[in-house]
Amino acid sequence: MPTAPLPVPRVRDAAAGPTVAIDIGGTKIAGALVHPDGTMTALTRRPTPRGTDAEGVMAAVTEVVADLADSASWPAAVRCGIGSAGPVDTSRGTVSPVNIGAWRDFPVQERIAAELAARGAPIPTVLAGDGVAMTAAEHWLGAARGHRNALCMVVSTGVGGGLVLNNQLHPGPTGNAGHIGHISVAFDGERCACGGRGCVESLASGTAIARRALDQGWTPGADATAAGVAAAAATGDPIALAAFDRAGRALAAAIAATATLVETDIAVIGGGVAAAGDVLFTPIRRHLAAYATLSFVRELRVVPASLGGHAGLIGAAAAATMLLPSEGATA
Repeated sequence: MPTAPLPVPRVRDAAAGPTVAIDIGGTKIAGALVHPDGTMTALTRRPTPRGTDAEGVMAAVTEVVADLADSASWPAAVRCGIGSAGPVDTSRGTVSPVNIGAWRDFPVQERIAAELAARGAPIPTVLAGDGVAMTAAEHWLGAARGHRNALCMVVSTGVGGGLVLNNQLHPGPTGNAGHIGHISVAFDGERCACGGRGCVESLASGTAIARRALDQGWTPGADATAAGVAAAAATGDPIALAAFDRAGRALAAAIAATATLVETDIAVIGGGVAAAGDVLFTPIRRHLAAYATLSFVRELRVVPASLGGHAGLIGAAAAATMLLPSEGATA
């Protein structure tokens, strides 16, 4: 369909008003107004529509924006951050989320900007992948706060991530820098869904952990997912422990490689698999000692993310604040 030009953004004092935050995922579409101190108001959400076309999904986004526009703080909004499941292409403002089949190269940034403008808010808008948004959130208010150089990761059904370098979010030209899940750590490893071989995601995602345990003879109870493997590992099940050790080794190798390349001093890990706690973090830290051997990476810390379910919205706002500073700073 033909697309209209983006509205001319209004420019306001960046420190004075809230950021419109939109978080788009496979199960929910959420929104909030995130204020400069990190507090959130006007929280709203809709289930991500299933069995519909692209416009059906966009209709749920429109409802979220409409809810936010009813807030008394709406007229003071200064920018908008959109965090979305990927793949994303921020150079074009498009998304093709694996878990939203109706959207392929969907111009989500342009469409949301138009919705904002139609409700009296033609503000600067930025798109970030969910790994980059999580990174921005943890650097602003979470476990990477105070660190100038950080790698943040989401380990769930996939493995994603993002980078902060010299206190600046570093999304790269298309918004995919820091996508650690597709670093190869096994030269002769199995083929990954991306087409590569031996990718971290093919070894350390929740799906990969569960598959490995089952392939090695693990007998699940009611839960055959990575969470079930984690529960079994916590009781000392040797197959479950070995599956998490393999995942931890893959993550440690990729974390050390990233730190060696760009000198990050902390790696923050969130996502559903990170909920396994020490079952995951103990093997990561043990193996990291064998990979992070150079003097400038030996002190690298690996810690759990701290923002939990709020990371998506806080991250969308934080990404907008970090990536649109000049637009918002001029009256």
